Amino acid sequence: MTWTRDDGYEVSDDRGRLDYSAVHGYLSRSYWSPGVPRDVVERAAAGSMPFGLYVPDGAQVGYARVTSDRATFAYLHDVYVLEAHQGRGLGQWLMACVLAHPDLQGLRRWLLTTQDAHAFYERLGWERCPFPERFMTIDHAALYRDPARLDSAPDRTEAGAPDSR
Repeated sequence: MTWTRDDGYEVSDDRGRLDYSAVHGYLSRSYWSPGVPRDVVERAAAGSMPFGLYVPDGAQVGYARVTSDRATFAYLHDVYVLEAHQGRGLGQWLMACVLAHPDLQGLRRWLLTTQDAHAFYERLGWERCPFPERFMTIDHAALYRDPARLDSAPDRTEAGAPDSR
């Protein structure tokens, strides 16, 4: 599905248009995934619903990714618009397109995490979590900073995992 603005910008969920070099370049320098390997960026996109934001000539200038069961819940990740294209309402429009996607309608709950964009998302109708005491996390935040740790991340299939027999 592709949405087009009057000025020629496009949002698309077409995976074939994604510029993984551009997405990886941005995400690997972001505060939320510093050093993330390119193969992880590609696997994350493959396991979710990625959306690209494109200028009229087709170059990718933004991204968002949603992980969802497409029935009850969605988690929004990795949202960005390159600085040179900010201030034009593109972030709001990207979010409007994501939220309007037919596969993401009727969901009971959406979730995102952000360190610095609370006001942006609040303007779009998001609320700060009214019950943070209900949420839990397993967070390996430093995983991408040390590539050797990628092979040593906890494997939940080993000792302590439920017996699958």
